[in-house]
Amino acid sequence: MASLKELRASIGSVKSTRKITSAMKMVAAAKLRRAQTHAEAARPYAAAMRRMLGELAAAMSGEDGAPKLLAGSGEDRVHLLIPVTSDRGLAGGFNSNINRTTQLTIRRLQAEGKTVRLLPVGRKGFDFLSRDYADLIVDHVIGVGGKEVPFSAASDLGARITKLLENSQLDVCTVIYNRFQNVMSQVPTPLQLIPLGLDEAEAVSDSNAAQYEFEPDEQTLLERLLPRNLQVQIYAALLESAAGEQGARMTAMDNATRNAGKAIDRLTQKYNRTRQANITNDLIEIISGAQAV
Repeated sequence: MASLKELRASIGSVKSTRKITSAMKMVAAAKLRRAQTHAEAARPYAAAMRRMLGELAAAMSGEDGAPKLLAGSGEDRVHLLIPVTSDRGLAGGFNSNINRTTQLTIRRLQAEGKTVRLLPVGRKGFDFLSRDYADLIVDHVIGVGGKEVPFSAASDLGARITKLLENSQLDVCTVIYNRFQNVMSQVPTPLQLIPLGLDEAEAVSDSNAAQYEFEPDEQTLLERLLPRNLQVQIYAALLESAAGEQGARMTAMDNATRNAGKAIDRLTQKYNRTRQANITNDLIEIISGAQAV
């Protein structure tokens, strides 16, 4: 049985832990409000831009001279996966869900005979993938998360992807990120960036598809729009991941704070029972000694 001194030390330790987790919960809640606002503000713009260029990609499919950022290389051999995780832990299943989704995607693509390459964003994803798939990693990005997600991070990542595409080192590019739904729910979501297309939710019928007239000319406009669209889609994914990270951390720290409180109650109860037992034993010894005299 633990002594009173050991129990007091345990109670003090758990109380200190509860203070830390409670403070981390409040910090995450404050960051979440800002991150959620930014993520929700970016959604309509990213969706509209993707829809417009997705319709254009569908209209230009099969045409010669279609830009690679729009139509891809025309092959389906080399897949670049970009898993987006956080640099820090203590966020529940936020990072493990992305790592597991990425691992399953790698196994599926390799089973289909595809070549897989990885460009992890975030320290947790990079550390996880380095253990089993170090030979597949072509580059990595760390330090994107924080109080603010700079657009320069998306621009830099877009430039790296474009360089790999121009050097014929990828055919298909997909980003895997946690889409923020609410504080309790972040959904691992794969989003294909190259070639650009519409998913079932975004697709429109041919009769309703918009017809575009280009001003200036089509080539000049696409040269400006396509790199920007790639950056916008990446930036929207980074913002969603940032909001999801803070939501997951807030939930995890709330659970940890509650569990610490329950542990303190159990230790306090045990401490009181042990103290009562010690007092009882001391009284029995005193009474027994008095009777012996």
